[in-house]
Amino acid sequence: MNLLVVQRILGILLMLFSVTMLPPVAVSLTFQDQQSSPFIDAFIGLMLTGLLIWLPVRKQARELRLRDGFLVVALFWVVLGLAGAAPMVLSTHPDMSLTDAVFEAVSGFTTTGATVLSGLDGIPKSLLYYRHQIQWLGGIGMVVLAVALLPMLGIGGMQLLKAETPGPVKDTKLTPRITQTAKALWLVYVLITTACASSYWMAGMTPFDAICHSFSTVSTGGFSTHDANLAYFNNPAVEFIATFFMFTAGINFSLHFLAWRHMSLSDYWRDPELRVYVSILLIATTAFTATLIAHHTFSDSGYALRSALLHVTSMMTSTGFVATDFAIWPSALPVILIFITFAGGCAGSTTSGMKIIRWILMWKQGTREINRLVHPNAVFPVKIGGRPVPWRVIDAVWGFFAIYVGCFAVLMVLLIATGEDQVTAFSAIATTINNTGPALGAVAHNFSSISPVGKWVCVLAMLLGRLEIYPLIVLVTPAFWKR
Repeated sequence: MNLLVVQRILGILLMLFSVTMLPPVAVSLTFQDQQSSPFIDAFIGLMLTGLLIWLPVRKQARELRLRDGFLVVALFWVVLGLAGAAPMVLSTHPDMSLTDAVFEAVSGFTTTGATVLSGLDGIPKSLLYYRHQIQWLGGIGMVVLAVALLPMLGIGGMQLLKAETPGPVKDTKLTPRITQTAKALWLVYVLITTACASSYWMAGMTPFDAICHSFSTVSTGGFSTHDANLAYFNNPAVEFIATFFMFTAGINFSLHFLAWRHMSLSDYWRDPELRVYVSILLIATTAFTATLIAHHTFSDSGYALRSALLHVTSMMTSTGFVATDFAIWPSALPVILIFITFAGGCAGSTTSGMKIIRWILMWKQGTREINRLVHPNAVFPVKIGGRPVPWRVIDAVWGFFAIYVGCFAVLMVLLIATGEDQVTAFSAIATTINNTGPALGAVAHNFSSISPVGKWVCVLAMLLGRLEIYPLIVLVTPAFWKR
């Protein structure tokens, strides 16, 4: 374990992150909200802290191993939550405790979108912008950004990218060099964000709202500048734009890059994960629309379709945008929406949840075992896209599923132990571990009613979900620390 190298990288990453405090200063000066001081103080404090961490080990430039990559990513996301809370703690409006500030910061970086704040319409513009900015940075990953912009780190970039990117298969490179791959992902990310912001602006949003909501849409984060979320705009065009870009962000960004490089849509149609992703969205939207119409939830069937499409896409992509109070929808629709968050989008996207590819593999493995019961001597390889999937990948998927369910159960019990009812605890952990945001029960609108201990439980759930369990769990295993 190269702990000195890990310390050096953490110092550099923290200094890099401190620079992100400057755009909110510019926003504060533009809107004259008198809130630039917390960000300036946070910039200075974080820059000096990163410098003090880096200076003693600045000459440690040995190759980073895979275990070191997991340690860097896990530690940095924990540090991000604490460092990102700095301007919120220093701000006097709103006046936030350390627990609330860390919860809000972690919710932003993990693109969960759960919030403890209310009265967003009266909060200073600089802080509103900052919340969306950290979601946007967290969407594609601060570590991937570092790999893209800082090849002079002298580290094994693939080790960081493997530890950071989601999905069971992490060895595919879009370009020969890992720094080029990271830059390609960021280029696609920026281009989609720009298109989203422009669309929102043309649909009638102010430039400020358009930029902020594009950040939270493409990152599938779900923060809004208004308490009413998308309902504030009462604009069908805004909802359709949000739905389209949430759907786009739920697709593997490698496919976006390949389609752009080849100038062809064929890469999309050949991807089996994308086909299942689209199928689930269409089936769920149809079922939701039919149920809403049958129960006369809305007077207009067109509005029922629009609302079903928006909320199914929002919850499945772990964005968390809402345009109506789905908690009061009829039948089992609210609970089904919570369950949909476990599906997630495609691997390699900005979404969370378990990812479609894992569900495909588990389904195929399940049907394989049924076929083996009927034909015990036959060989049934599990295939994706016509190619056999290595057994190591299938074993890893089932191991991930077991740990995911175990963590969910333990965290839910812990939250119940803090005094929350079962519906609140179930939905709160489901939407935090799946990085979605909206929930049911006492947290249907925000998480302010949760006890301080309960909020820390939710913070842990958000980190576990964003890092897909393993980078945090592996740190507490004795085997990780053995030479």
